[in-house]
Amino acid sequence: MSNASPAVFKRKTLQFLFAGLFCLSLNIYAADTTIVAAASDLQFALEEVAQEFTQETGLTVKFSFGSSGNFARQIMQGAPYELFMSADEKYVLELAKQHKTLDDGQLYAIGRLVLYAPKGSALRVDSAMQGLELALKNGEIKRFAIANPEHAPYGRAAKAALTSVGLWESIQPHLVLGENVAQAAQFAISDSTQGGIFAYSLMLSPKLKIEGNYVLLPEYSHPPLKQRMVLTKTAGATAKAFYAFLQLPKTKAILQRYGFTSPQ
Repeated sequence: MSNASPAVFKRKTLQFLFAGLFCLSLNIYAADTTIVAAASDLQFALEEVAQEFTQETGLTVKFSFGSSGNFARQIMQGAPYELFMSADEKYVLELAKQHKTLDDGQLYAIGRLVLYAPKGSALRVDSAMQGLELALKNGEIKRFAIANPEHAPYGRAAKAALTSVGLWESIQPHLVLGENVAQAAQFAISDSTQGGIFAYSLMLSPKLKIEGNYVLLPEYSHPPLKQRMVLTKTAGATAKAFYAFLQLPKTKAILQRYGFTSPQ
């Protein structure tokens, strides 16, 4: 029998769940039935949306979750995704310029960031990140998780937020980079980090109920996370039906419950 405390056991379970979802995002691409390439901040919200869609239409969709930058590159190279839900609209607009999509697509959400510290961490979370600054000065931050800014929109937003309070240079030696924002959250809740910055939508998932403390970071601290979706040139009837379903008020309400702001 394990001697781990209930809190440690729960944290390990959450890490396993995140790790499984991350592996799923890598492996599902090989399946011929993949329709939707979606930013990893959407994975829990889209589970609920897909259930509603199937109940109403009898149609099913398959998802591949990962970083928007990687998906954009794959679509540019001919990957057979039919609908792309990006966490940064620039990737959709770039694909549209290269005639890889049917049009410029639609904004479907504005994402938000949280600063998170697991229980037992010396990091005190606050929206101005003064607690993070103090913890850095005191040498209490050894590892801090964000998504990779090179290809993950939430990583770029985290970098911008840290830069806005003058902490980017000092925190770089301590960064642990996730391939996407879901993996960054996985790192942030682990026993080996003192905190991290990741998507509010992951924090709100009822499946996770992450133990720890968090605070929403101000929207002005980083460029807006304008999330845009678009149908590719290979889109079939199911992808088009799901695209229309995502624009219904009731679907937008589901996204709002997961912390996404409506573009309107």
